[in-house]
Amino acid sequence: MIRWRKGTVEDIRREWPGAVELNVSIGGDGTHRALAYPALVGRPEPGDTVLLNTTALAMGLGTGGYAMVVAVPDRLPPDPTGPGHLVKARYTPLQATVLGADEQDSPHHELLRDADSLGGMPVIVADLHSALPPILAALLASRPSTRVVYVMPDGGALPSWFSMSIARLKDAGALAATVTVGQAFGGDLEAVTVHTGLLAARLVLDAEAVVLAQGPGNLGTGTKWGFSGVTAGEAVNAAAVLGGRPVGSLRVSEGDKRERHIGVSHHSLTAYGRVALAAADVPVPELGGPFGARVAAEAAPLGDRHRLVPVPVDGLHETLKAAEKDWGIRLSTMGRRLDEDLPYFLTAAAAGRHTAALLG
Repeated sequence: MIRWRKGTVEDIRREWPGAVELNVSIGGDGTHRALAYPALVGRPEPGDTVLLNTTALAMGLGTGGYAMVVAVPDRLPPDPTGPGHLVKARYTPLQATVLGADEQDSPHHELLRDADSLGGMPVIVADLHSALPPILAALLASRPSTRVVYVMPDGGALPSWFSMSIARLKDAGALAATVTVGQAFGGDLEAVTVHTGLLAARLVLDAEAVVLAQGPGNLGTGTKWGFSGVTAGEAVNAAAVLGGRPVGSLRVSEGDKRERHIGVSHHSLTAYGRVALAAADVPVPELGGPFGARVAAEAAPLGDRHRLVPVPVDGLHETLKAAEKDWGIRLSTMGRRLDEDLPYFLTAAAAGRHTAALLG
């Protein structure tokens, strides 16, 4: 189940909040990229021996193709101090204790103890982590200075630190904060469930809108129900039961090589069409041409349960290109850049544009 190796740190490639990327020499396997989370294992330095999990590296995973640093055995970090009784990544070798916004020792416990309403706050739900930047770009282009919080459940990466996008979006002022929920950890706030995560975003972090999507590294099996993004439908239910305004961002592609994701992905059709029991706004981008007609036709059955909202996409391509430049990010989904699968990014951006209109 785990491919173990020892290695030696050669140098530090780069770093961002919560993560350090290294070059590590792994015995007879050569030099490879490795990733360490200093809050978990301490900060590796050149010359250190490191214990590695190389499973994802051996599998050649796109988003997770790193050797992961498990320990720096000759230089252990100090013991943690401070409050916190939530254990995340529970009963794994790297289980971590964090302070939950909703736990009894939290300064926010009284605020959240009986909290039960989002007060109509829009909650944009998306399947993939790569939808976060285009949603923000369009929302902020229409409504600058909107305070947006990202709620990250545990369908993909557990440490939020894995996402370079989160770090850059926060540095650029596009994202106010992150709440990690379930088994995910590393956010500005921690919470036990999606429900308390949404409430913390609204009541503690003063969010005007939330984007909720799994972290990088979603999992799919090519079966109708076996994909981590099925939780998008459950997130719609959570937002609705708390008195929020769910907005279901469609996953659309023209460039994916897998037929099940061309047009409106089966992930969206299953999550919103079968799992989501509450009604959401579902923005349908006006892409034009035969492909746009296909997307509209495939989304149409969702209108039996949800509110389909046609959204023009004029000017959004330019908005997305400007966001890449201004925020120092690279829009990419499944290895495809902005102009290699433009409908994907325009569709996510349409959800942001619609949400800006809801906020007025």
